[in-house]
Parts: sequence; C-alpha cells; structure tokens
Amino acid sequence: MTALLSIYRGATSASAPALNWLLRRRVAKGKEVPTRLNERRGISDKTRPDGPLLWCHGASVGEALSALPLLHRLAEAHPQLTLLVTTTTVTSAQLMAERLPTSAIHQFAPWDHPTWVARFMDHWQPDAVLWLESELWPNALAAIKARQTPAMLLNARISDRSFSRWQYLSGTASEMLSSFKECLPQSDADGQRLEALGAQSVSSLGNLKFGAPPLPVDMAALDAMRGAIGGRTIWLAASTHPGEEEAVIAAHKQLAKKHSDILTILAPRHPQRGGEIANLVQRSGLTVAQRSTGALPQQDTGIYLTDTLGEMGTLFTLCPVVFMGGSLVPIGGHNPIEPALFGCAVLHGPHMENFRAIRDAMANADAVEAVANDTALGNSLAALLDNPQAVADLGKRAKSMAQDEATVLDRVEARVTSMLAPLLLKTAAA
Repeated sequence: MTALLSIYRGATSASAPALNWLLRRRVAKGKEVPTRLNERRGISDKTRPDGPLLWCHGASVGEALSALPLLHRLAEAHPQLTLLVTTTTVTSAQLMAERLPTSAIHQFAPWDHPTWVARFMDHWQPDAVLWLESELWPNALAAIKARQTPAMLLNARISDRSFSRWQYLSGTASEMLSSFKECLPQSDADGQRLEALGAQSVSSLGNLKFGAPPLPVDMAALDAMRGAIGGRTIWLAASTHPGEEEAVIAAHKQLAKKHSDILTILAPRHPQRGGEIANLVQRSGLTVAQRSTGALPQQDTGIYLTDTLGEMGTLFTLCPVVFMGGSLVPIGGHNPIEPALFGCAVLHGPHMENFRAIRDAMANADAVEAVANDTALGNSLAALLDNPQAVADLGKRAKSMAQDEATVLDRVEARVTSMLAPLLLKTAAA
C-alpha cells in the first residue's frame, strides 16, 4: 500500500462522526433516503440469497443505466446468479427499482469507510465484481483485492483532467487498478491511459452505452402530450443543469421571433429542481406548465417543464430536435446515444468530457451538432427548425450510427461470462 493510500485509510477510519453528520445533512436536502441510511454504513435489512452473487457497482444514473442491458442478459442466461446492484444517488435508486431484472437486489453503496465497507463485504460476500466507469474508491477496492474477489473494471474512462492528476500519483493509481483482473475501457484512448497508469489486461471492446436499447415510451402519456401540443413547433432541452436553463430560455425567446407557436420542453436532470426552474421561467416573463403537477401545455405555454422521472423516452419520441444538457456548463455531458436511437437531431455543448468517445464517433459520422456557447445554441436551433429536411437527415444518421455500434453488448457479455465461468462451473458441479 502506498503512503498516500495509508494516509487515506487512516483518515477515513477516523471519519465516522463526520460522515454520519454529512448523511443527516444529505437527508435534509433530499439527497438520501431516510429509511435506507444504514445501507450507506454497510448494514442491510435484506438477507443474502444462497448461491453465487455478482456485485455490480455504478455510481450514477448514467452508469447504472448503461449496465442494465448486460444485467438483463446475465440474469436470463444464469438464473442461479444473484445480481447485487449498488448506486449512490436517489434518482438512480428509483430508476433501478423500475428497470432491474426482478431477481436483482438494489442497495445504496456503502461510503468508503473501512469498517462500513467491511460490513458490506461480510454481509453480501460477493463472488465477483463489475465496477462501472471511473469512480474508484480506495477502501472498497482494497477490500475486493484482500478477499481475492475477481473484479472487472467495465466501460472504464479517464478524463483529460483525471489522467493528468493520476500521472503524478502513478503508484497509487497502479495499486488501485491492481484490484481488477481485467479492464474494458470505453475507447482505445481510455485503454492507453489505463495502461500508462499500470492497469493489467486492458481490452478495448467498445462503449457499453452503445449497447443500450431505446428508453421506454409511455404511449398514453405520449398521446396526451401530442393532443395538447397539436401542430406547434417543439424542441427538447434534456437533462439540463443549473446555468443551462437561462440559455434555454434565451434560445426560446430567439426562436419565438420567427416561430410564434414555439414550445420548448425542458427536462432537468434532477426533477427536484422543478420549483426553482419554474420560478426562473416565470421571472423571465414566459408562461410555464409544470408536468409534476399534472399539467399539460396550453396554447399560451412557452416552456413545458417536465420535472418527472422515467419519461425521457417519451420525450425523445415526441421531439425531433434535442439539446443534451450538462454540456454548456462543465458537467461532462449526458449520453447522446439515447436520443439518437429515436432518430432525433442531437445537439450538445462544448463540455462532453464524460462522453468523449461517443461524441467523437458521432461527430465522425456527421451524426451530431456541437454548439460552442449559449448564443450558438439559439442559432443552431433556428437553422434546424427552419429546415425540416436537415432535421430528418441528421436524425437518420444519428440513429443509423447508434444501431451499427450496438454489437458492443455481445462482446462485453462474452468477456464477463468468461470471468464468471469458474464460478458458474463450480456452482453447476455442486
């Protein structure tokens, strides 16, 4: 163990009072589920099922969703295998409850306190681990390695900033990455960075996010929205973050100069911000209808605020032009493949660090449009809405490109199954 990891372990060992205080603060802010706080401490009220157990960890909504198709395949192919899925956000937990295989178990991931991690490992005793993307926790990885649990880093990515930082801590990075038997990066570039940091057995099979099926569509909700909207000109700002709603409002006002019937549908990444965003829209002088209250857009509605969960597939079906948020501000972007699978014309801002490989692949296929700033967003939207054929062509290229890349799921499933083979054979022989 490197000196830095030893210091980290000592500091986190003494941090329980501070972590408990922080948990209470997060409950007050709606960032934790009060009845499930013990899961953060490694304590579960669920019994571990008999038989082999695969632990899959994906911190956020995007990471967890990218693993769902793989998890469904594994559950179908290996019914004797229990799938334990951990995430870290309230939103991800809500979506996992709806979309995980029925046999899977969801838990909130324990915070990275050595005792809390040990409790979690003692209770669940995972036989293998799939770790999604880039959020690496030293104590959890050390526990996995100490117990000699086979682990795979799946859909791994390393941003420019993270790589620069880890190069100065290469010994620490190498120690953490040694917990993984195999690493499957999102792209060749991510693979090269992992190898430079000391990762072993790196294989670039493609980005698992390409393997996701289209998001679910609620046909009743879709019909109701279509009936309310009629023939109005519409576009969608999806998964927006603070600092982006102002740009969306400005774009709406710009578009309204030529399209008097324009309706902007605004779907924030975090629906709990709905009240705050509604107030912002009203202060701008526009009329807002808020979906979380049950409202549908009226003829005088300027912004339809869809502050709800699980409706993005419905909105992608409804809207031919989609701006993916988290990209005008330095969040790192959100998955443009999701709207591409619906044949949407997709736009994004300059901050796509978390989806660099997908961004580049779509750009090379002329299947996405990048905008540099708030002003460029309004200008690009205006050009597209004035040219329905350009919208259709861009959407067609996006859908074709997304579908062509979907075979990545087959390749990743084969590699994961290979890692699980000794465990599955042992179970079959028992």
